[in-house]
Amino acid sequence: MPVVTVEMYEGRSDEQKQELVEDITDAMVEHVDATPETLHVIIHDVPKENWGRDGLLGIHRED
Repeated sequence: MPVVTVEMYEGRSDEQKQELVEDITDAMVEHVDATPETLHVIIHDVPKENWGRDGLLGIHRED
């Protein structure tokens, strides 16, 4: 049972996340012989105020 975990800023639409899950599934099937039936993709939507990089919270970053 392969598991792929994606952590990213919140704010993507359900449609964007659906496409991401489809693309990740396709890549895992192609590159590591996973089967769609056993692959789990978990998306963690993280608020920008809970994610820091280079000494700054995401809410204080321009990018």
